[in-house]
Amino acid sequence: MTSTAYNSPAADTASALRFITCGSVDDGKSTLIGRLLVDSKSVLQDQLAGVQRSGETDLALLTDGLSAEREQGITIDVAYRYFATPARKFIIGDAPGHEQYTRNMVTAASSADAAVVLVDATKLDWRSADLALLPQTRRHSLLVHLLRVPSLVFAVNKLDAVEDPALAFVHIKAALERFAKDAGIRVAATVPVSALKGWNVVTPHEGWCGYEGPSLLQWLEGLPGTPADTALPAALPVQWVEKFSSSSDTSQGRRVFWGRLGAGELQVGQSVQIFPSGQSALVAQVLDHARRPGKVSAGHSAGVVLDREVDVSRGDWILAAPETPAAAAADDFDTPEAVPVGRRDVTATVAWMDDEPLVPGRVYLALHGHRWVKAKVRRVVHHLDIHTLAEEPAANLQANAIGVVELALQEPLPLRAFTEARIQGALILVDTASHKTAAAALAH
Repeated sequence: MTSTAYNSPAADTASALRFITCGSVDDGKSTLIGRLLVDSKSVLQDQLAGVQRSGETDLALLTDGLSAEREQGITIDVAYRYFATPARKFIIGDAPGHEQYTRNMVTAASSADAAVVLVDATKLDWRSADLALLPQTRRHSLLVHLLRVPSLVFAVNKLDAVEDPALAFVHIKAALERFAKDAGIRVAATVPVSALKGWNVVTPHEGWCGYEGPSLLQWLEGLPGTPADTALPAALPVQWVEKFSSSSDTSQGRRVFWGRLGAGELQVGQSVQIFPSGQSALVAQVLDHARRPGKVSAGHSAGVVLDREVDVSRGDWILAAPETPAAAAADDFDTPEAVPVGRRDVTATVAWMDDEPLVPGRVYLALHGHRWVKAKVRRVVHHLDIHTLAEEPAANLQANAIGVVELALQEPLPLRAFTEARIQGALILVDTASHKTAAAALAH
């Protein structure tokens, strides 16, 4: 495991940082976020007055927004909060710790720039140099790693409640380092904190637990945002078709195809190809989210007008056209347009989130971009044991399991490996009967 050196915010950290807090149940995630909001002066007095219990401020209530959460004292859904410091703006997602709400955590992590995994020191055998981590700590860390969240920070909480905080931090940090090294997870930092007392959350508590580094917030201020896949060929999943059929301009197409560019860049004059039809065209206009003309890069919304009328619908993809070989370009004969190559057989890492187990032979609905296709599970390749990190043979995947499966798609999709393209490599599996989100699938 390697730790990145702390840097003050630079050009790559100028944008807002979207991060999530995750970990096991009652590790103090909501309290930590409440502490960040209060100590960074992002909470109004009337908001503080509304989260009083027995005359004391309950910081967790600042994020537990659902009535069921307040009644039960647990986090069920992902609660998003916004705050800012002089150095940076932040969007926080408070993810649930219970196993049955793992799907909510995966949803939040899929769009996060960083993850803070809380570790409750009071739940561990901190006196042991060979202590075992909680299953949810391991599971959430693995999911964050699989979902390509760029930065992971371990926050060891409630050290103020143990007899020897310094010894506890040394042993817990060593256990986290062993686990991260075995799993191939790169960790930005491991910070001792007390969310209840505010130590090392916003301001450093110098010398506590033998730690002399930056506070958790100072680490977050220096973390980079998620790099967009701009080096890849352009890929735009079409979400909405805007029609201008009354326009008299016949020099170009009269429809705007809107979506968020998943990879590459789009600019006027670029040659593109439509998936799955294979029709080719040139880009006549590129509009940003405010309808301003100009080049648009991955991660931003774009509207595309083509140089001619092409049949494009929601769920189609606008892809960078493959380079035409010189021999074919010089051919005097009319050569039919090549249909873009898609994949029907897919091997994918799956985070299974349905209560019903995944079994070979079952058919699910797969969502890729904005396109729905049927997907049949051919076989389960293996199941990942989160305790030993061993890849074990399995006949199915139970709820909250992580494994690798082979899928057969009814129609081809323009998939790339998730390790190189987050948008083109991600699928969502939905149960055809209950319509529940069953899994997040990451293509190999």
